[in-house]
Parts: sequence; structure tokens; C-alpha cells
Amino acid sequence: MPSNLLSRDVKKVALAICDGLAGSRGLEFKELIAKEQWDELVNVTVSPNSYNDAEAYFSDVASISFLKKYEVLPTTIDKAAKARSNFWKAESICYRTNQRLLPFIHGTFCPEDEALLPFIKVLRSKVMELIGERPPINPEGKFGPGATFSDRGGLTTLPDKMQTRPELTHDAWPFLVPWGSTSWCTAAANRGDSISFQRGNRFTTVPKDGKTDRGISIEPSLNLFYQLAYGKALREALKKRTAHRVDLEHSQAIHRRVAREASITGAFATIDLSQASDTVSKAFVELCLPRRWYEVLDCLRSPFTTINQDGVDKVVLLEKFSSTGNGFTFELETVLFMAVCMTAITMAGGNPKPGINVYAFGDDLIVPTKYSKEVIAALTYFGFSINVDKTFTEGPFRESCGGDYFSGRDVRPFFLKKEVNEPQHFISMANGIRRMADSGHRYSHRWDRLKRSWFNALDSIPQHIRRCRGPQGLGDICVHDDIEFWETKTRSSIRYVRVYKPVSYREVPFRVFDPDVQFAVALYGIQLGPSGGVIPRNGVTGYNTGWVPWS
Repeated sequence: MPSNLLSRDVKKVALAICDGLAGSRGLEFKELIAKEQWDELVNVTVSPNSYNDAEAYFSDVASISFLKKYEVLPTTIDKAAKARSNFWKAESICYRTNQRLLPFIHGTFCPEDEALLPFIKVLRSKVMELIGERPPINPEGKFGPGATFSDRGGLTTLPDKMQTRPELTHDAWPFLVPWGSTSWCTAAANRGDSISFQRGNRFTTVPKDGKTDRGISIEPSLNLFYQLAYGKALREALKKRTAHRVDLEHSQAIHRRVAREASITGAFATIDLSQASDTVSKAFVELCLPRRWYEVLDCLRSPFTTINQDGVDKVVLLEKFSSTGNGFTFELETVLFMAVCMTAITMAGGNPKPGINVYAFGDDLIVPTKYSKEVIAALTYFGFSINVDKTFTEGPFRESCGGDYFSGRDVRPFFLKKEVNEPQHFISMANGIRRMADSGHRYSHRWDRLKRSWFNALDSIPQHIRRCRGPQGLGDICVHDDIEFWETKTRSSIRYVRVYKPVSYREVPFRVFDPDVQFAVALYGIQLGPSGGVIPRNGVTGYNTGWVPWS
């Protein structure tokens, strides 16, 4: 249980939001905040189905959502324990799904199950249609920004990963062949490092919301290097084979546009799944994927995970195919969920067209409303749980990819997530409130109702920093405000805006790494800090006012 109390400044802003919006449940929410009943607050739900008016819904959901994902909210909930419980729950679901689907793989299904064969045949053909028969051979490996099995904490920079002993699961040994031609391999060999073979990944948790942490799995470094490569290959195949209609780099904006239109017309339903990544079972993937794709992804996945339960590390044989943390999980689930949607629509007599009337971004799905029941039934059969709180097949509300719309109106609340205790944090909080207010300026007097909470956020910022006002396009290095309040200067016909920006960084001197690692990193490409060192994640150590060009 957190020992810290909620910051008085943050609490003041939360109460001002409740007062300003004055929703039908505003007094209820204000009392929870005033009495610091945090466990009750994070469990409050506000359903759009209970409202007939967009602004009435917005007033309530914005009031209660402000603190629901605040990672230092002092609840008594053991969020890490909840995440571990969800891990076991998902494994149980995958086990049952595997038992249900394995007979179709081995040809041992019962006569009464033969009715499913046409659906499975079409499903496999849709996956083939989306990604083709075979993956590329030896795509170029990629590094991600996060941790690996042995690279933890702040030691996750690119040279850190190249200087750590390389790790690999036993089944992924064929990838030693392409890896052998990399400068990373040369650096490891020259310092005498052999491959550290691991049984699988390591389960851990990261903050998610006020009720639970998010479970993720940290992969061995070489597995992740090539998982990311095949994740990219899946993206490129999906983009190419749908004539660029499904481009995951730009899908979120498209999803939000379609969701907004659907909240007006009702033509599309938005579907969300619970624990989607963790309930993609091994048998489901084997059943759906073309053999060449399955073999390479199965080779790279972690068959085991190490999870700490009651203070003891346990090695678990996984029933899921892959989890959050695996470099291709997101792309794989996008393909599979889209294929299930397309198959359900086809079998119901429809004509699904990816990127035109069927959309998938991970487990964020949009399908024609008239086929939503068939899609939901198919997803359920294959082991996926519909998140009923975030799935909308009727009524005036739709949500997708961070866009919430009620009869076409943007009603997305602002969620405070990171701890707020420094000027740059208060600037970010104030800007979040301003964006939430501006999103509804065409429909209501939101800004008038939220202005006090915005000023309360600014009150916690020193005056000389508070004067750093500017446009949204500069992000959170300035307070977003109307142009007449910007502090600017012009030099050589360029207008500069006064901002509060990072000026100092924690840098790891490049010289501390082996010369072979330095060479490998230079070939791979890395941006160094102002002093020529490597900046780790969250490496900013100081801010100050300054000027940046704007126009």
C-alpha cells in the first residue's frame, strides 16, 4: 500500500474539475475525493448508455476519470497481485481454448464439430489474404527502447544491450546464423561472450490504472531483436496486401474518424477485448497461420515464463502464444482479429473489406453493426473475452483508439497518469485539461467550466515559468494558451517562443563501452547527447526557460 498521501495541489485541481463541470454525479465524486476514498473512486463506473446528452455524460466521466489512472493514487489495492491473478486467469482461458482447438489441428475432432470446418477454412484463407503464404527470409533485426531479460532498470540503452551477454531461447537457435554476420555478434565474440540460453521470458508488471497493474513479459535479447523484425514484416505485409488501406502507422487516426462517424450513423460497432494479448492461445495461432509464418514465429516465441509467486520464482509452460513485451504480438493479434472479423462477416453473407468496412488495431476492432453479433460470437468461441464496458453496438456512443464520441461529439476525458510534483508535470496537467476543454468548444462552454481547474494547475508553477505560453504544436514545453498570451521575440524573420525545456541530461560516457560495441552502435545508428554520451530512458535531469523557433 502506498504510504504517500495525494498531493494537495493535485487534489485541489480534481475538486475544481468536479465543481466546474457540475455533473449529475459531481457531488458524489467530489465527496469521494474530499474524503480520500480512493478505493471506491477507482471502482466507480460511468456508462454512456445511461445518458441521453453528450455534455451530461462528459461532465460526469471527466470528473471521475481525472484520477482513475494516477499511478501514485494511494489506494489499498495490491495492483501487482491483481496483475499476477490476471496472468493465471488468462493462462486458464488459453488452456481451455487449446483443448478445444487442438482436435482441429490433429484431425481428431468429433462429428458434431464438423460444422465448424467451413469457418476454419475461410479463416485460414483470410489470414493468407492479409499476410501471404510465407514471411521474408532473415529480415533485419531491430532494437526496442525497453528492457530485455538481463538489461534492466536504466541499463537499457543500445550499447548496454550490445555489451551484455546475448540471450536466446533454445528453439530460436537458427537465428544465430543471420546474427553471426552482425557487428553485435562480432563485439560479443571479441570479448569472449558465448550465448546465454534461456528457457523463456520473465513476467513483470508496469502501472496501468488505479485498479491493476499491467502484466508484461521481458524477452531474451536476441529473441526480441528478431521478434521486432518479424513484427515489422507483418506490418509491411498487411499494408502491401491491403493496398495500403491497413497501415498501422496511421490506423489510430482512421479508427477515431470512423468511430466518430459511427456515433452519429450507428453503421459501425466498436469492439474491445479484455486481456487480448494474453488470451491468444497456441492452438489458435497454429490453426490460423500459414505453416511458414507459424514455424518462424513459434521458433522466436518464449515457451516458458518465470513469474514470482509468493516470493518464489516459478517457471511456467505457457498456454498463450505470446504476450505484451514480445516484439510481434501487436501485429500478430491485429492480423488474427481482423481475419476473424472478416470470416464472421463472410459466413453471414457480407463482403468484408479491410480498411474500408472492417478495421483492427490490435484488439481495437470496428465492424459493421449488423454483423457485430456474429463477430462477437466468433471471437468468444476462439477464447476471447469481450470487454462489455468498452464495446458499443448500439446507442449514440462509440470509442476507438483513444477517441470517445457521443453523437459525434468528442467526450474523451483527461486521465492524469504520471506523478505530478515538478513544474513540467504541472504544465503537462494544465495542458491536458486545456485539450479536454478545447475538444468540446464547438458544442458547449467547457472552457468556461474548466478554466478554474486550469488556473489551479498553473498556481503550482513558479511565476517566471508560468509565463511560458505557446501553441499546442510545441507539446508540453509550454503552457497552451491563446496567441495574445505568448511571449515571443523575432530574430532574422524567425519568431521564437519562450518555453520551459530540458537543458541537462544524464549521460553515460561513450568511452565506457568496449571499442567493438562503440563501432557496432555507430553502424546501427544512435543519437548522442550534448556531451557526446548516451542518454538513457528518462534521462532528463534539468529544465530551464529558453527560446525555440516556431514560425
